[in-house]
Amino acid sequence: MVRIKLTTTTKLSLPMPPPPLPKPRSPPPPPPPPPPLRSHFVGSRPVRMRPTERADPGPEEKIRLLVNNAAAVPRLGIQGYEWWSKALHGVSNVGPGTKFGGAFPGATSFPQVVSDEARAMYNGGTAGLTYWSPNVNVFRDPRWGPGQETPGEDPVMAGKYVASYVRGLQGNPVKRTHRTGYHFQPPKNWMNGQGLYHLFYQYNPKGEKWGNIVWAHSVSKDLVNWQALPPAIYPSKPFDINGCWSGSATVLPGNRPVILYTGWDVHKRQVQNYAIPANASDPYLREWIKPNDNPLIVSGLGINASAFRDPTTAWFEGGHWKILIGSSRKHRGMAYLYRSRDFIHWIKAKHPLHSAPDTGMWECPDFFPVLKNSTNGLDTSVLGQGVKHVLKVSLDLTRFEYYTVGSYHADEDRYVPENTSADGWSGLRYDYGNFYASKTFFDSAKTGGSCGAIPRKIWLDSHGKQLLEWPVEELETLRGQKVHMSSVELNNGELVEIRGITAAQADVVLFSFSSLEGAEQFNSSWLNAQDLCAQKGSGVPGTVGPFGLLTLASEYLEEFTPVFFRIFKANEQNKHKVLMCSDARSSSLLESKIYKPSFAAFLDMDSSGRNISLRSLIDHSVVESFGAGGKTCITSRVYPILAVFNNARLFAFNNGTRTIMIETLDAWSMNQPVMNHAISGVF
Repeated sequence: MVRIKLTTTTKLSLPMPPPPLPKPRSPPPPPPPPPPLRSHFVGSRPVRMRPTERADPGPEEKIRLLVNNAAAVPRLGIQGYEWWSKALHGVSNVGPGTKFGGAFPGATSFPQVVSDEARAMYNGGTAGLTYWSPNVNVFRDPRWGPGQETPGEDPVMAGKYVASYVRGLQGNPVKRTHRTGYHFQPPKNWMNGQGLYHLFYQYNPKGEKWGNIVWAHSVSKDLVNWQALPPAIYPSKPFDINGCWSGSATVLPGNRPVILYTGWDVHKRQVQNYAIPANASDPYLREWIKPNDNPLIVSGLGINASAFRDPTTAWFEGGHWKILIGSSRKHRGMAYLYRSRDFIHWIKAKHPLHSAPDTGMWECPDFFPVLKNSTNGLDTSVLGQGVKHVLKVSLDLTRFEYYTVGSYHADEDRYVPENTSADGWSGLRYDYGNFYASKTFFDSAKTGGSCGAIPRKIWLDSHGKQLLEWPVEELETLRGQKVHMSSVELNNGELVEIRGITAAQADVVLFSFSSLEGAEQFNSSWLNAQDLCAQKGSGVPGTVGPFGLLTLASEYLEEFTPVFFRIFKANEQNKHKVLMCSDARSSSLLESKIYKPSFAAFLDMDSSGRNISLRSLIDHSVVESFGAGGKTCITSRVYPILAVFNNARLFAFNNGTRTIMIETLDAWSMNQPVMNHAISGVF
């Protein structure tokens, strides 16, 4: 390993097969500090070697071995044997333990997974702390060494047991390790869906997965700091008793907000309902009313009542309010159009606004105007010259969403996409990663935006073919400690560590320059960017790239999430094809039940171009990246177990034979915003 001090950075040289270890660059580097790092790339994942350590057992390992038959601990030379004399753990009807009636006849004194057991009891109707008996001789096993052989109750362990059990009854919280710092999240559990300054989102207050859905409610003045309010909507009436699903908010004349949402009614049909504030003059809109004249819209003849949901924000045109509702028919995705003069009585148009074959159910449709030659946003009702429209749909079959840019013919109630992108699964996306069911909003004081991950400003590019996206400028108010680098060369196989910031919670902006001579030839059979990223990951050497960032990296690169570019020579003259990847395959040592895909997208580049930008928002378990000024966005959700908190590191890297020049790199530690603190006096 070679280390060269560069102000606040450390440069590491990474040998890669088959080339030999690069010679140290001058001036000669200082001796590397222990422990030594010998790292090289094999395939898409690095191999690490470090001294074998005999780690002392910690509390978590001791807890895992509190079982009837203790497992062996090979590194300590300890064989497994039976040492505990009480019954096995968990809800049980045999053996010693606490006895009670009902769905759960009994339970032993120390459940192995206390939170999950408590949740099981809660879901079984056994509410409250039915029992707890942490009478556990946790230090009974003499294998753990001197000073730990005294039998008896341990107050610290008992306290942890009680706290974990009560949290289980309240709903398992997401581990703090993977909770984001400055991305919006509810206090705990599962959410989706977004709104405008008043942020309404689907939320499960009882668990981490979809179910038990209510419309939770948070408010913000700047889209960065959020305060929690009581839920706005929850199942309570025949028209939504089985669930309150997605929808949208519209502000009617006179500043009167109204929510349209899908309810799952007593007949298990998806119907469209409305809710209004109990006091429209209350700036917090604390209480919402669901009038008894709901539902407003039910599925008619020829519409599948189980595929009829997610009304859009309304727009006003020709004396009518108009909305879209997502649906499907014979695998054809479609957006039905409904119109109303009074927002109460709705009539379906003769034909869908738009549909596309073989796309399946269209969830969470979104329809809005954009200016051709401006970054300013528009109210949903604006029509006329110089305006195009965007139709976005979320595909239930793929769990991705795509959009098209086109023309809205209001007199015919039709939308016609332009032929500049595919109208289907392979079409343009807001985001090519973990991103679904997004919702746009308009604010006259801003330039438009999309609430999905970090709220984004969106506008039409200069060619009128696609949208550009960029985080709202308010996010920059969270920037703290800054690191700046400029004119740093990255040769083949080199890493530069970016020090001086909190790598687990950072904002990084990188501009790179390189000669494009000798770029690999793009193969026209490479149709799927995600497949190509999996084939040519960050560890596969190339010519111009791969180069970019290793985010959320552990000290010895056991874990890292690379965000990078690889540039190819396109078949067209003077054109290059850029592959942008965010590859989560190496993000975590957790193997089971963890989704670790390689996300990717293609973007075009002129041969005259000599630099490309990358901005990554790193937030503990989220890496949200914007390539080429917002042409391509990729959000990855990752779950590292080593690269967490202060143990996370950040590198710039190059694994191509062509030297990459980092023209400028700016990185900031990101401070913590106000995140769903309850407003005093509201609850």
